[in-house]
Amino acid sequence: MRFGFGKITLAAAVAAGFLASTNAPVAAQEYPHSTVTLVTHSSPGGGTDVFLREMVGFLGKAMGPTFIVENVKGGSGAKAMAKLASSPTDGSIFYGTTPTYINTSLLSKLDADYTSLEGVANVFMDPQTVFVRADSPFQSISDVVAASKANPDSVLFGVTTPGSLDRQVMEKFKKMTGVTSRVITHDGGGDLLISVLNGTVSAAIGELQELSPQIAAGEIRIITTYTAERLATLPDVPTAREQGIDMVVNKFRGIAGPRGVSDEIKAAWSTGIQKVLEDPDFKAWYSAQSLVPAFMPAAEYDQFLNDFAVDQKAFLIEYGIIK
Repeated sequence: MRFGFGKITLAAAVAAGFLASTNAPVAAQEYPHSTVTLVTHSSPGGGTDVFLREMVGFLGKAMGPTFIVENVKGGSGAKAMAKLASSPTDGSIFYGTTPTYINTSLLSKLDADYTSLEGVANVFMDPQTVFVRADSPFQSISDVVAASKANPDSVLFGVTTPGSLDRQVMEKFKKMTGVTSRVITHDGGGDLLISVLNGTVSAAIGELQELSPQIAAGEIRIITTYTAERLATLPDVPTAREQGIDMVVNKFRGIAGPRGVSDEIKAAWSTGIQKVLEDPDFKAWYSAQSLVPAFMPAAEYDQFLNDFAVDQKAFLIEYGIIK
């Protein structure tokens, strides 16, 4: 699809604009909309909500439009996917991706699922952590396992939505460790954090970007990370592997659109995301959150998402979650 620029495509205009040294990027003049909506299934304060809201100002500077975030909660991403599937493919609306929307698609029979959308760009991989309230008796994930085995009813685990990656991680964790304590799901990371703070759940899986204020305030503690190595921002926190649980989890965060978005729009996003990732102020923020830049352009990201769905389906069958 062309946008009325004569013989010059949007992709070429964007590329040329970013090579030019001007105060107003050409991308800002060429993107076909003045306002773009970024939909998330996350509740306010959840990981995707925080990620998108932090990024929108930098996106605006890099790409031109005003970006707004809309929370479309319900059905672990089902309502958000339905909204995107029926939305125009003209570059005016996109979706903040996490493994949740693929898991929800695999766990439910939906009129609109992950196949109704296509990858536009990946931005980050997001390390997963286990956190507890600051006054919790648990100092390590090993302590949690021991307490759960001694009295399963004394420990409740918290995760976000039923279709979230952390929900699947908990199933694997339980099988690997032999614990049988209950897992409580929530509408998103913000609600999960409240449950930890008020003592509803004993330990939960979360991301540093949504936990940083409470960590700084001394309200919660991180007791382990599901990373291959210790995080530079948490050098004193041992990984799950170091504590005898051989699990490494990477949660992707990116952008998808309704299936049928033009190559010109995808090219604009590719250039824009790479520019945003190099912005010194944004880099300072995401480095402090231990977010790992993992840019993928549209074709690569769409294939990544499809491969992830295949792997997740195999996982869900292996653990008896689906047949």
